[in-house]
Formats: sequence, C-alpha cells, structure tokens
Amino acid sequence: MKEKIKKIIYIAIIIILIIILIFLFKKFYNNILQKKQFENSIISFAEKNKETIFSIDKIIFFSSCNAKNKNSSPTNFTIENLYAYTDIAIFINNNSEENTLENTLKKVKISNIKFTKKPEIGKPNLYFKSINDFAKSQIDEDNLITEEIEFETTSEEQADLTKPILYNNCANPITLSYINQNIKTDYTMTDTQNPITYNGKLLKRCDIITSSIETAISFDIELENNKNQKFRTVVYFDIPYKNNEQSIYDGSVQVNKETKIDFYRYE
Repeated sequence: MKEKIKKIIYIAIIIILIIILIFLFKKFYNNILQKKQFENSIISFAEKNKETIFSIDKIIFFSSCNAKNKNSSPTNFTIENLYAYTDIAIFINNNSEENTLENTLKKVKISNIKFTKKPEIGKPNLYFKSINDFAKSQIDEDNLITEEIEFETTSEEQADLTKPILYNNCANPITLSYINQNIKTDYTMTDTQNPITYNGKLLKRCDIITSSIETAISFDIELENNKNQKFRTVVYFDIPYKNNEQSIYDGSVQVNKETKIDFYRYE
C-alpha cells in the first residue's frame, strides 16, 4: 500500500513538473516572440525612415530690439511698445543635387505652434517674414500666424518672396519672425545726455533682464513631395539672445545653429 502511495505521489510530482516546464517554456517562447516582434517593428521603422529624404541642417537666428511711437523733448525720451524680435531662417535640405519628383517640394505647412516657454513680460507672436526684410525691425501685422501657415511652392527662377513662397528645390529657407511686443509701454527716460539707439541696447537701457523675455517655441512642419509622399517633423528651439561673443545688449546678435532634424515619412 505504501509503495502504491509513493508511486502516485511520484507520478503527481512528475505531472506537476511537466506542467511547470510547459508553463515556463510557453512564457519563454512568448518573451522570444515579443522580442522578435519588437525587433521587427524597430527594423520596420528604421527601414521606413531610410525613405526619409528631407532634413533641417541649419537654423539662423537674428535678434534685436526697437520701439514704436518714439517721442522726445529737451528733458526726456518716451517710448511706447518696446519690442524684441528674432528673425528665423530654417534651411530644408533635400540631400540631392538632382531635382526629382521625390526630392522636390509640392506642399509645405507649419502647424501646431506652441510657446513651450512664455516670456515673463511682453506679448509674444510668430509672423511670416519676407527674406528680403530679414534682420529688419518692421512689424507687418498682416503676416501674423494665428494657427498655421501654408507655403506655396514654385519651380520658377524668380518668385515674389514677400509672400510665403518656397522654391521647390529647397533653394530658399523658411523665414519667420518671433516678436515680443509691449515689453515696456509709455516708458520715459530722463537721461537725455546719451543718444538713444533703437536696437538691442535699448533693452539694457530700459532695465530689461534677458531672462524675463526668454522663450521656447515648437511647431510641426509637414512636407509633401511631387510623388505625393508626405513627411513630418517637430521643430523645437529656444530664442537665443547671446552667442559665444556677444549678446542682444550689444545691439544685435546672430546665432547660426547646426542641426540634424530629419523628416519622417508618414504616408
């Protein structure tokens, strides 16, 4: 009888061990399968992104300052709407010397514009800026971007670049202007001995600390080429008010930023 019980217990242990081994093997197999699926998805994503043609390799920033409605008298200077502006040139690279349906632009759109860090003072907005007016201080309210902006594309040798137009071979950059208005309003300076220069030096003269106007911006850029393939990327940057040698307090400052922002194909 004891031998029979021992045999039953032995068989039960064997069965339990087999069940445990089957469970472990199934779990191990599922882990291998999930890992393989993950690897395949990574490879698939990488292969898909090999199709990426366009990239952003450089962004140029030019920052300065100006003011509207400048009044002066023998005893004081008064300014209204002290504003800082940063003109932005975004260079799209089609990574080819030949113009094909694949690497030429058909449609370009900027959307989902966000101030991911807003300045402590002033009223920030983003505008389209003609490349002919790059680094000039004028504000054209007709060029205010409220939600998104679409650029026309052209293959003509000459185009009206006062409007949002891009050469389809990526010959000209996307040009925008970030403007922070009303940093100071109705501000009077009684120091009339020193002449006023209407550039970035005015910020220092009006006791504006650059940290109070620091800003970060992000937006989506969507491209469509002439094969009707669609690409997208997210651009994010801080508005720079200094480089290695100078700052906006010196009058103006230019920053050339080397980037490697790839567009990924989504359709």
